[in-house]
Amino acid sequence: MAAPDKVTDLSSAVAAHVRDGMTVALEGFGHLIPFAAGHEIIRQGRRDLTFCRMTPDLLADQMIAAGCVSKLVASFFASGSAGSLHEVRRRVENADPQPLEVEEYSHYGMVCRYQAGAAGLPFFPLRSYAGSDLPKLNPLIRKVSDPYGGPDIYVVPPLRPDVTIVHAQRADRSGNVQMWGIVGAQQEAAYAAETVIATVEEIVEEDVVRSDPNRTVLPSHAVTAVVECPGGAHPSYTQGHYDRDNAFYREWTPISRDREAVLGWLEEWVHQVPDRAAYLDKLGAERWRGLGVAPRPSQPVDFGRRRVAAQEVAS
Repeated sequence: MAAPDKVTDLSSAVAAHVRDGMTVALEGFGHLIPFAAGHEIIRQGRRDLTFCRMTPDLLADQMIAAGCVSKLVASFFASGSAGSLHEVRRRVENADPQPLEVEEYSHYGMVCRYQAGAAGLPFFPLRSYAGSDLPKLNPLIRKVSDPYGGPDIYVVPPLRPDVTIVHAQRADRSGNVQMWGIVGAQQEAAYAAETVIATVEEIVEEDVVRSDPNRTVLPSHAVTAVVECPGGAHPSYTQGHYDRDNAFYREWTPISRDREAVLGWLEEWVHQVPDRAAYLDKLGAERWRGLGVAPRPSQPVDFGRRRVAAQEVAS
């Protein structure tokens, strides 16, 4: 029986799987951030989303400014170490132009929430909130008694997104997704979700995936749709494909300070740009070349095979 072909285009994937009012996770820890997917959500005008993300960097600024997000579930608010998220700050500090509901955790707290969601657990215990003020700010971070007689311990509730979206280096057509470099909570967030969309730099043949199976972070049974989307993580980076566009992060800070400038950027770079290919054309070949990386192959790995199987192939 042939494996199902899960390849589609980004517009169709978002149209089919992301609906108003959903809880949506867009994960990637500094690396492999699914910006193209976030921009397509903006382009399609989704509303009232609960947006989940560790380190809600400028993608959060953009999606919130576009009116897509009514609640943010996140940890560590920063624009990629290049400044504040001023759209987020306007909403939280001044309810300008309207308030934003925020549910804040530590990084590890978010990972534990995804793990609990993926495992079907009612909560996940962790010690790292001892001495922290976060439990005072977030009533969902609670203490429970240790049933084995130890001291009380903090717990966080499961996080089960309706849709998780990730970006990766490659996948085959049936949805076996491979990543390398910094991998954050993509696997946990995917297994916790009802639906998973993976955007990738390239679609490869099944034999390529089978040749290096340990890089398969998400196997096909966990993935709903696969989209070939080169450059889909810009301005973040994709290990082995292109570097982080640090200039873009620095440029965002003065834009983010001015709400009208943010809306103008969204109009120019999202609404007036039909897809990621057009976005990269607008970015310009010279700037894109400047983000290119030199090759650094890893050493080959010999996985071996049974001698009987090898002899059958040889014959």
